[in-house]
Amino acid sequence: MSGILAVLEAGHKLSAETLGAAGMLAGELGLAVHSVEPEGEYTADGYTAGLEALIREKGFRYVLFPHTYQVRDYAPKLATRFERALIPDVTRMRVEQGQVIATRQLFQGKLNAEIRAVGEPVFVSLQAGAYGVGDGVESIVEKMPEVGGEVRQRPEARFREAQRAVDLSTAQRIVSVGRGIQERENLGLIEDLAAALGAEIAASRPICDNGWLPMERQVGSSGQTVAPRLYVAVGLSGAIQHLVGMKGAKTVVAINRDENAPIFEVADYGLCADLFEVLPELTAAIRAVRGA
Repeated sequence: MSGILAVLEAGHKLSAETLGAAGMLAGELGLAVHSVEPEGEYTADGYTAGLEALIREKGFRYVLFPHTYQVRDYAPKLATRFERALIPDVTRMRVEQGQVIATRQLFQGKLNAEIRAVGEPVFVSLQAGAYGVGDGVESIVEKMPEVGGEVRQRPEARFREAQRAVDLSTAQRIVSVGRGIQERENLGLIEDLAAALGAEIAASRPICDNGWLPMERQVGSSGQTVAPRLYVAVGLSGAIQHLVGMKGAKTVVAINRDENAPIFEVADYGLCADLFEVLPELTAAIRAVRGA
């Protein structure tokens, strides 16, 4: 058996991330990446039968999915056809001695479970935002075989998640604000810093619950999951519910006057200071460097 199959969904935001994860595995394992974007109307029977035929024909060792409503409908059934179990909602993968170990979170991110798959093929679905967009990932495009009498279902209108005006999962730079901002009127400091950095604004749950920022800008276990190149946490204590949503950030900068704030434990750079004194100077310095 050889190769990695990335199963995509037409127009879905996770497509590039799924390929990015596949590219990482391919580099570690020396395998080629194949991708398939199923066509036609969705039915669990049709997708299961078509992908089963393709996987058996090509002998894929690893099959990666985005963790979507649709995937949760058919992927466990597909894995069962091979007497395997789907490893769902994975946040990280690594290779040890030629074997893939998948990490998924339990109890809203309080615990991480590491799962070493036994046997092949291995079926994994990836959490939104777990991986950034893959750079230059090339894949061989496969066509899913058509199936006939095996489809017992009639498709209805597809479920659509509420459209978000802001998709933080694709942002490369994010400035996130917590209760340390104290009042809604002080958000101008965050807006100025974000504008200087060319970043999106995000927030912890209390800020959104208070109506200071829309709920679509919330990061955390009950909000969006993000993986930017830069994550600036301003006045954020770093509760586990928030850390769950931003753990994939490449570089974390924390600004908080509480030296014991948990956010400093995950920060690459930390500044223990009053944000009201620091932010104006930081924003001015960034503008000077960038010539803005």
